[in-house]
Amino acid sequence: MEEAFKAMEEAAAKKVSEPSKGLLQSNELYEYILKTSIYPREPEALKEIRDATASHPWGLMATAPDQGPLMALLLNLINAKKTIEIGVFTGYSLLLTALNIPDDGKITAIDMNRESYEIGLPIIRKAGVEHKIDFIESPALPFLDKLLENTDNEGSFDFAYVDADKANYWNYHERLVKLVRVGGLILYDNTLWGGSVALPEPLVPKERKFVWSHTIELNKSLAADPRIHLSHIPLGDGVTVCRLDLCFWLV
Repeated sequence: MEEAFKAMEEAAAKKVSEPSKGLLQSNELYEYILKTSIYPREPEALKEIRDATASHPWGLMATAPDQGPLMALLLNLINAKKTIEIGVFTGYSLLLTALNIPDDGKITAIDMNRESYEIGLPIIRKAGVEHKIDFIESPALPFLDKLLENTDNEGSFDFAYVDADKANYWNYHERLVKLVRVGGLILYDNTLWGGSVALPEPLVPKERKFVWSHTIELNKSLAADPRIHLSHIPLGDGVTVCRLDLCFWLV
């Protein structure tokens, strides 16, 4: 019995540690979604930046392509014009945002690593949207605090996307709820962390455990936050969509 239990533990750990851009149980179904609904409508520039990222040692960090249409739809539904992105990497989500805001729109893009951003920058330039991007090479927290020193920035952003260090997600949230307008959206990536959030701690692979604990706490905190409406969506590695609630500002 003990050996059987150990075998079950190893199988579960192997399943969540395997690299994947999706959480669907069937790879065939995931491929069907990509080939039917995602890739045929993906702009050529996004395909180019996805291909340019594929050979990167940390290529799995890129935003999953099946999240793209949701982000584009949300940006257009709220007529987003001024956005903020924490965690840029090679720029897939950044380019997607730039393609879906007006020509005079602006993205404040924050990342500590410009080198990765420059992989996608030639493609962003070719797409003609570099003028919409203000790239900030900096840790995000001090820059967000600097923004909040100017009260004019409060409630001035329409949309925020966070795909950065998971340990700071709640710290980012506390600042973004002040920066994003009522009715605006904040999106958090990787909030299902390879499906490991559903596992008891003993079954979580060692290399996932640090982020696992922070993600568990984030998900609990977001679910209990009265300032937002939220939807937790099993796309990519899990994306949580938060809408700023008017009632919070009326208190």
